[in-house]
Amino acid sequence: MKNVVLIGFMGTGKSSCGKTVAQHLGCRFVDLDKEIENKYGMTIPAMFQKYGEAWFRDREKEMVQYWSGQKNVVISTGGGTIKNPENTALLKATGKIVCLTADVDVIMERTGRQGRRPVLDARAVELGDRRAAVEALLAERQPMYAQADYQVDTSELSPLQVAAVIGDYIRKF
Repeated sequence: MKNVVLIGFMGTGKSSCGKTVAQHLGCRFVDLDKEIENKYGMTIPAMFQKYGEAWFRDREKEMVQYWSGQKNVVISTGGGTIKNPENTALLKATGKIVCLTADVDVIMERTGRQGRRPVLDARAVELGDRRAAVEALLAERQPMYAQADYQVDTSELSPLQVAAVIGDYIRKF
């Protein structure tokens, strides 16, 4: 089986649903952000603060290269992983890309804790409004998310329901 790659905006359920999708399909699960944090022994916000976003994106690219070379893995990507066209091409070549989406209100609720989302937090400071930041980032990333093979709106679904929908889609291939 090809890998299943979960992309989408922060707070759409890539990590929480990813674990359930992996169990549903009998695959391994990997959260790229957690893998990076474990390898470098610091949180992503700390990496952004100490080294900057470019440094983090290079580490992220290394993880994409490694994990896309594995088989039978459900890969949860960070919200900005597909900003790099090389990441997208590699993930698409080795797996089915599923974009998880959610309504802005749901994203606001799920990402409500400040300080844990460096890109969103910085944009919120810049725009003076967290909701405007979510909407701006969603608009910027929409063309990238549109490259997915399949989309699932997680706004009103449980992780188990999301896993069932994705499992049905994957089994068609």
